[in-house]
Amino acid sequence: MLRDITLGQYYPGESVIHRLDPRTKIIATLVYIVSLFVVDSFVGMAIATLAILLLVKISKVPFKFITRGLKPIMFIIAFTFVINMFMFKGEPLFAIGPLVVSKEGLKRAVFMAVRLVLLIFGSSLLTLTTKPINLTDGLESLFKPLSVIGLPAHELAMMMSIALRFIPTLLEETDKIMKAQQARGADFESGNLLQRAKALIPILVPLFISAFRIAQELAQAMEARCYRGGSGRTRMNAMKFRKGDLFAAFIMIAFLGTCIAERIIL
Repeated sequence: MLRDITLGQYYPGESVIHRLDPRTKIIATLVYIVSLFVVDSFVGMAIATLAILLLVKISKVPFKFITRGLKPIMFIIAFTFVINMFMFKGEPLFAIGPLVVSKEGLKRAVFMAVRLVLLIFGSSLLTLTTKPINLTDGLESLFKPLSVIGLPAHELAMMMSIALRFIPTLLEETDKIMKAQQARGADFESGNLLQRAKALIPILVPLFISAFRIAQELAQAMEARCYRGGSGRTRMNAMKFRKGDLFAAFIMIAFLGTCIAERIIL
């Protein structure tokens, strides 16, 4: 289960999307997320689905690898589906005791579930096709104008990239702790939901200790390399917008415009 979390991982490749400027990919991801909340019909959601599938195909990241990221949040998707299914009133389809499932409620449940899936696909594709260091540089460059109002652009970008970078590391550490506990007779799979949650408590203490140890080692490594924040820092490879980025920007504008037009028309 833990290995199925793909957010924060990088999938090496030389595709067109891999070679795009990180700032372009960050903005494109934000535009895509906004578009998912703009569309309000299955036609618009179908357009968004085709768009992300096309991007996955172009990126050459295995589709099975991206869908693995859905497994850890299947409970959230299922819970959202069930809640929306009973919340909307309309033409009744069937009843489960006092709860009535309407045609409109079922449509909204499917719509919200698809939206969640596409949100995961879009955000996962960003980290899978962007190296952590490039993601840091891109975030810092985008936050730079906000430094006028006192926002620490470099420090904020560094914190966000470190958080994404260490998601796989902490998951791997959690997996090791769970296997060590299971070797000592711990049982994480039997019992009801509450019993399983209680069984996970012994994992939290060593996991927090390991997280603090990793953080200390990282801080010491950064100090040993004379890291003093973003002031006066230079880059060996400067980021530059290329023709591919301009074309991607045009596609982003066209996609967002299509989603807005679809909402107005339908």
